[in-house]
Amino acid sequence: MKKYVFFILIIFYSFDTISQKRDKTDFLKLQFSIDNKSINYRLLKPYYETTDNVPLVIFLHGSGERGNDNEMQLIHGANFFLKETEKKEFNSYVILPQCPKNNRWSSHKVDPWVFSHHHKTKDVSHYGSLVIKLIESLIKNNNIDSDRIYISGLSMGGYGTFDLVSYRPDLFAAAAPICGGGDPETASRLTKLPFWVFQGALDIVHYPEESEIMIKALKNKGGEVRYTLYPEAHHDSWTITYDNPELYKWFLSRKNN
Repeated sequence: MKKYVFFILIIFYSFDTISQKRDKTDFLKLQFSIDNKSINYRLLKPYYETTDNVPLVIFLHGSGERGNDNEMQLIHGANFFLKETEKKEFNSYVILPQCPKNNRWSSHKVDPWVFSHHHKTKDVSHYGSLVIKLIESLIKNNNIDSDRIYISGLSMGGYGTFDLVSYRPDLFAAAAPICGGGDPETASRLTKLPFWVFQGALDIVHYPEESEIMIKALKNKGGEVRYTLYPEAHHDSWTITYDNPELYKWFLSRKNN
């Protein structure tokens, strides 16, 4: 009888361990350093422990979450990766780097990150470069599938998403910029990278035209672009986007050749 009770307890313990809910404290608080440069980031490990290689998702926050506390970048996006369904269906590593104040993910000299020859430099931004090096380091040191690297960002992070993939299109399997914009001159480099672009039609912070200029440029070069324009949404088009499980399914359906 004792053996049966012990066996039942093991079953319940195992089930409870698997179904245990996580919260924002499960995002490890870390710092990446290289060549005397550093960037703060949060890391969420896969829900299920596995020796198989799993995807990596990068989330780039907006301008309001800039800082050095390694906390603010969890305000938007983090909860979506903690949902029960995502943990089970989207077993992956997730990183949320933090850009310090008065800096940005994309290589722009002035706000609000309007792409033009007057505002944009030719090189990747300082913190954009660190994000790329962080990704490369994580791939090297963890069980990450290098053919399934996905990136998404909102507002300033939407611009950063377009910018980072333009420098390393080979690194990513898919990109989902939200209320962002890009440099149309980079479209020819991005023809093999699938995009799903999201935008609020009533956004007066980053107008829909910024997303649509990039979409047109990508399509003109034969790129694969999916576009969701929310007719009633203002600048916050990310809440509805990250609440949509179809985004994660779309990510998982994409893989580098």
